[in-house]
Amino acid sequence: MSFLTGKYIEVDSGVELFVQEAGSGEPIVFIPGFTFTTEVFSKQVEYFSKTNRVIVVDPRSHGRSTMVIHGNDYVTHGSDLHSVLRSLDVRNATLLGWSFGCLTVWEYIKQNGLDNIKSLILVDMPPKSLSTEADDWVEGPLDDISAIYNSYLRNSSGQREFISSYITQVMVQRELEEEELTWLVEQSLKTPYYIAGNLFASGMFSDYRDEARKASQTVPTLAVVAEHWADAAVSYIERMTPETQTEVLGGHMMFWEHSKKFNEIVNNFIKKK
Repeated sequence: MSFLTGKYIEVDSGVELFVQEAGSGEPIVFIPGFTFTTEVFSKQVEYFSKTNRVIVVDPRSHGRSTMVIHGNDYVTHGSDLHSVLRSLDVRNATLLGWSFGCLTVWEYIKQNGLDNIKSLILVDMPPKSLSTEADDWVEGPLDDISAIYNSYLRNSSGQREFISSYITQVMVQRELEEEELTWLVEQSLKTPYYIAGNLFASGMFSDYRDEARKASQTVPTLAVVAEHWADAAVSYIERMTPETQTEVLGGHMMFWEHSKKFNEIVNNFIKKK
């Protein structure tokens, strides 16, 4: 792997995002999902830094970035991403968002357009989290989402219980070693529960269908979706953004569990663009 450097970039008064870089060439920017950190992309950094400039970001109130009460929503995360790209003079970038990180990507596009974007890779996230339409791809039934917000994200122990269950039931398909699960949970719990609740609500009430349509019509777009909801996801993507290339792989965290296959899919996509 090329030498990995870390720095802090001020995106707001008193708010710094932790950003890591490695390699050189056309830039790929990785944005983690809800409460997760740069660390989850270590296998992508190792692989892609041999051929590309790789940038990974801890969003506001994630990982080693500043924990702050304000701005814990995806409108602000989109503007934060713009500040990072501008500070690093990133041009003609491929943006790769995972889960709620896709909301950051779409919000960036909403605010800044696509002039500086070469391509998009959207990992396992519908552009609208909730819907009353039976055939839409959504995050889950409204009652389940409500229960997570009202029952689990009210204290640290509830947050730990929720994320532990989500990791083992949705994110990873194989049985995890105890130290693996502990490490993954620890990454998420770097974001306090009272901030996680804000992020969860912001993500669940987001609607980026217009941005998703515009983006897929303008720049090459790849969606990688998990096997457990592939039927609904692929059908929805084909209907909503038919220009999008779609691949199905693993669980919600397929880039970590099935990193070799995931990296091959992404590499083949960016090489063609």
